[in-house]
Amino acid sequence: MSIGRDLLEKDLYKVLGVPKDATDAEIKKAYRKLAREFHPDANKGDAKAEERFKEISEANDVLSDAKRRKEYDEGRALFGNGGFRPGPGAGGTGGFNFDLGDLFGGAQGGGTTTTGQGGGFGGGLGDVFGGLFNRGTGTRVQPRRGQDIESEVTLSFTEAVDGATVPLRMSSSAACKACSGTGDKNGTPRVCPTCVGTGQVSRGGGGGFSLTDPCVDCKGRGLIAENPCEVCHGSGRAKSSRTMQVRIPAGVTDGQRIRLRGKGAPGERGGPAGDLYVVVHVGRHPVFGRKDANLTVTVPVSFVEAALGGDIKVPTLGGPPVTLKLPAGTPNGRTLRARGKGAVRKDGSRGDLLVTIEVAVPDRTEGKALDALESYREATAGVDPRAELFKAAKGA
Repeated sequence: MSIGRDLLEKDLYKVLGVPKDATDAEIKKAYRKLAREFHPDANKGDAKAEERFKEISEANDVLSDAKRRKEYDEGRALFGNGGFRPGPGAGGTGGFNFDLGDLFGGAQGGGTTTTGQGGGFGGGLGDVFGGLFNRGTGTRVQPRRGQDIESEVTLSFTEAVDGATVPLRMSSSAACKACSGTGDKNGTPRVCPTCVGTGQVSRGGGGGFSLTDPCVDCKGRGLIAENPCEVCHGSGRAKSSRTMQVRIPAGVTDGQRIRLRGKGAPGERGGPAGDLYVVVHVGRHPVFGRKDANLTVTVPVSFVEAALGGDIKVPTLGGPPVTLKLPAGTPNGRTLRARGKGAVRKDGSRGDLLVTIEVAVPDRTEGKALDALESYREATAGVDPRAELFKAAKGA
């Protein structure tokens, strides 16, 4: 997706509160902090917080994508130099002293970069500025892309490991049903005379070029309702709620943000739908933990099992137990591995189950067990397990 003129006029780094040389991790951290603070669910009925949340999401969409961030930085750099200026030796025709095609990768297919009447520049430059120099001489009303939507879902530990399909109820703007998205209760809006249906108006930008802004008369729609719809008040958009089944892939982690293309708010006048971003929250499990694609579990064993070794059974998540070989003399805290019993990776393979051994000490010992331990103590009276500790302490 190209960088539009409206984004180039915004300081997206300032929106997220990060420097221009911020790392991906810093951008991600700043976005998550601000998203939690201004999320609509945490600010019911606060229109300013909702607008701020949209700005934050918009800035993150660009700066978290390496390609889009590069295009944005290049476009902002050119604006910072006063826009495009006519170069010398242009014969008074307003030519350029550098190759715009080389700067932005040129037109596809090895052709040359060309300009047309009010049509902007071809190839990479047109992609970067998204029709920035379009002077709106036509009367065709342009389609508009739907807004991106962000939502949250909470999964159980097992659902996150195995994947799940969950119902997600979303509220967004869609074409008003009362006026079929026209904004006019009679269904006959007229083309805005100010922007001639483009939704944009030009203003001087220096260097012999003009910049464009959304038209204030039609609010960027390109249409004006003579008889505004009583439901949408002439905007052509109304709040819409819908429930959809969303497939969360196996192996997601707590806090992961999943992008579902085309599942956001519907577009306007044939424009594409926006995207849906789902932030995943994962609950805890009473037995298992997780480290990346590996699951973890702590298994108690008796002193006899740890000292003499043997086979022990270990539980797995959602499957039958596995039997592991416990070596003789296993110390407390040693980790054994059950391969392939962990979470699913992106490539479809599974991680491992990491089993931490915990030697269980009985609260009370009596009878034959007590006699046996007393005999064991007498048999090992000459062995001091702390001898090396004190020796090392004196050497330090």
